[in-house]
Amino acid sequence: MFIYKFISYILHPLLFSFMGSFLYLYLTPKHIVKQQEYIILLVVFVSTYIIPIVLLGLLKRLNMINDYQLKTIDERKFPILFFIMLSFIIGRAMVSIQIADLLAFSFFGVAFALSFTYLLFNLKIKTSLHTLGIGGIIGFVMVMSYEYRLNFNVLIAGLFILAGLIGLSRLALNAHRPKEVYIGFVLGMISQFISFQIYQNI
Repeated sequence: MFIYKFISYILHPLLFSFMGSFLYLYLTPKHIVKQQEYIILLVVFVSTYIIPIVLLGLLKRLNMINDYQLKTIDERKFPILFFIMLSFIIGRAMVSIQIADLLAFSFFGVAFALSFTYLLFNLKIKTSLHTLGIGGIIGFVMVMSYEYRLNFNVLIAGLFILAGLIGLSRLALNAHRPKEVYIGFVLGMISQFISFQIYQNI
């Protein structure tokens, strides 16, 4: 059981935006200066990890959530709405200054996936944010591979194995039903493909 908890904590959903940004800046052809890369990573890390952690701490202090696991649908609603807005703002900011457009649209993909996740609350479906995150990373790496004509097959295979471990961990911890794990993964991946299609048509 410890290993499942370890996987869930070390691969927390809040880290996936930073991971995706790092992979983009590290793997794709260099088209921005190093200093801009550092700024992007810092902004993404603070915006998608530090600020949400502070928010969760505040919500817990106000007794709006019981713990940081957000086990119920009601506890997830406000944080999900907040992260939808945050993802859209980050993507919009990158587009407006014309830096890392492909990365910017990946954040729009995150916003889309989380919006659909919120809608699924009406059906009492608590989508796994862990598998949504790793699904999004896989989808984004596939997009990068296609856009830049680079072979990321080994990385993608490794990420699929990681996705399997994450899904297994969430099920073993009884955090989600199987369909919630599958929905999260598919939604995360497909949202990146949809976002990329929009990016290509602009």
